[in-house]
Amino acid sequence: MATSPSRVRYAVLFLLCLLAMITYMDRAANGSAKSAIMADLNANRAEDDKYSTEDFFLVLMAFQLAYALFEVPSGWLGDTHGPRAALLRVVTWWSLFVFLTGFTGMRILSDAVVGGIYIGFGALIVIQFLFGMGEAGAFPNISKALYNWFPADSRGFAKSCIWMSARLMGGLTPLLWVSLTSWDVGGMHQSGGLTWRGAMWLFALIAALWSAIFYLFFKNKPKESTWVNEAELALINAGRNEKSGPVRIPWGKLLRSRNLWALCGMYMVTNFCWYFLMYNHPGAMKSQFPDWNNTPEGRILLAILSGAPLLVGMLGCFLGGVLSDRYIRRTGDRKWGRRIYGMLGYGAAGVCYLIAIAAKVVAPDNVWALAIPLMLMGFFNDLIMAPAWAVCQDIGRDYAATVSGAMNMVGNLGGAVTGIFVTGMILRANSSFVDGKEVIATTGYITCFTLYAIVYFCGVGLWLLIDATKPIESEPSASSQN
Repeated sequence: MATSPSRVRYAVLFLLCLLAMITYMDRAANGSAKSAIMADLNANRAEDDKYSTEDFFLVLMAFQLAYALFEVPSGWLGDTHGPRAALLRVVTWWSLFVFLTGFTGMRILSDAVVGGIYIGFGALIVIQFLFGMGEAGAFPNISKALYNWFPADSRGFAKSCIWMSARLMGGLTPLLWVSLTSWDVGGMHQSGGLTWRGAMWLFALIAALWSAIFYLFFKNKPKESTWVNEAELALINAGRNEKSGPVRIPWGKLLRSRNLWALCGMYMVTNFCWYFLMYNHPGAMKSQFPDWNNTPEGRILLAILSGAPLLVGMLGCFLGGVLSDRYIRRTGDRKWGRRIYGMLGYGAAGVCYLIAIAAKVVAPDNVWALAIPLMLMGFFNDLIMAPAWAVCQDIGRDYAATVSGAMNMVGNLGGAVTGIFVTGMILRANSSFVDGKEVIATTGYITCFTLYAIVYFCGVGLWLLIDATKPIESEPSASSQN
């Protein structure tokens, strides 16, 4: 009787899903800790010399800039040396700088250095740049690992699980942060047992523990694992034309690929419009609905609604990959199997932003009128995530990490420059201080939402230029399904 395939690939997928969750947890922690970090930095500064929310954008930009710039080098490392070494470097590095972030506003090494070393605002910017450098390459090398471990007809599903996990933790982090840390609201005190520093150190420890488990379990390719049987190995490698010898990246072909440039432009759309949810949405909910901040229950509700678009996006991540794979299996048309859900996702996300604008005009004081269209926007935006990253595997093949890194680099660089900078500029132009607190006028958010809708509609057109059936480097003997 034939031996059934082992299922080690699903254990690999589970381990990589945990990594995606940790990645977003550590990244979203910056937004949740922003107020506490700035308060500690301002504790001993004169009233006219305090850091503002505007200054914190420099911290976010430092992370995003480094994260974007080092995506391709980290992807190259995964393609040429294997995703195991690359991911171990990524997670070990970034957990160190998440740990160091917890010392912001403190003086350290007083026994070793006269006067100690003060971790101030400038040091925080440097730490966040190095944190971004470390985290760069996480998703490209996850993509490479999945390319090595999953057959062609399951790549969309595998990527959907990764992004579903990432969005889950990104959405839960604001609530997790509120539960773990202590805060005062309306004269009432809630103690989660940890300071913001303690929460940062806990998150760094979790990442370090993941690295230890990954080191012991993961192998670059299924054939290197003693737990994979021949049946599973045959299933994974069906139709695959694997090259022998070291991988050499065809940089010239990458640079000349219009398919890749279209993919990169498309991913700029996602980052431009989606960064609002990560960095501005929690503040928008507090600013637009201040009465909800006056009770612990209201504060918790705002935290839930702040993370809700990412939580709802989980379903979009999952369905985008599953439906894309299903379409391809049923029709054999990989080009439209990836393309159609990207176009649908972007078009519907743009409409959701237009609905959010109408909600702010018609019912400006109704928290649900704003929250619901932004939740739906999160769903439709994330419908494109698994197909987009599966395209990187489809056209990248042996260079899947480098191609994924290129897409993520351009997407994040564009998102950092346009999304964070332009959004920040618009919101600052519509801000004022009331009782010492910065308040963003509704017109600022309406302007941002209008711009996001236009950019999403442009993204629909970019998907028409992306063809998953045209690899970076064609091989006559390679299957079109590889």
